[in-house]
Amino acid sequence: MRGSAVLSDLYLWIKAFHIMSVLAWMAGLFYLPRLYVHHVERAQGNEEMSSVFAMMEHKLLRLIMNPSMIATWIFGLLLVGAGVVDWSAVWPYTKLVAILGMTWFHMWLAKHRKLLASGSFETSGRTYRIMNEVPTLLMIVIVISVVVKPL
Repeated sequence: MRGSAVLSDLYLWIKAFHIMSVLAWMAGLFYLPRLYVHHVERAQGNEEMSSVFAMMEHKLLRLIMNPSMIATWIFGLLLVGAGVVDWSAVWPYTKLVAILGMTWFHMWLAKHRKLLASGSFETSGRTYRIMNEVPTLLMIVIVISVVVKPL
């Protein structure tokens, strides 16, 4: 049995796990910037509160977001391997660009977690509030690309 045939047989399972991992990843992408807002605005100068925020941010990123992002990529690539993507259409490319943007945003959040953990409060709460909209915009592009398949 060919690899793509096995993937086709497991398509619904792969799709289900892909959706679950995306949901977990998105939850973290929505919540971590909000933690940063509160960290910057409420914990600056308060070492005990700052360490609590740093611990929460670390656990969210390392225990939920990183595994979810990796699972999302793995299951997404398995879906591609199952042959369900029409590469002659535009939608796979708009989705790919948005996924790369989502991955960049994840890495940006990881960088800022380290900065906050080290006591650097250079980024404002307002900036984190604005950046908190990035995953929403990218999610809109991804969902419309996959469901509506414009163009």
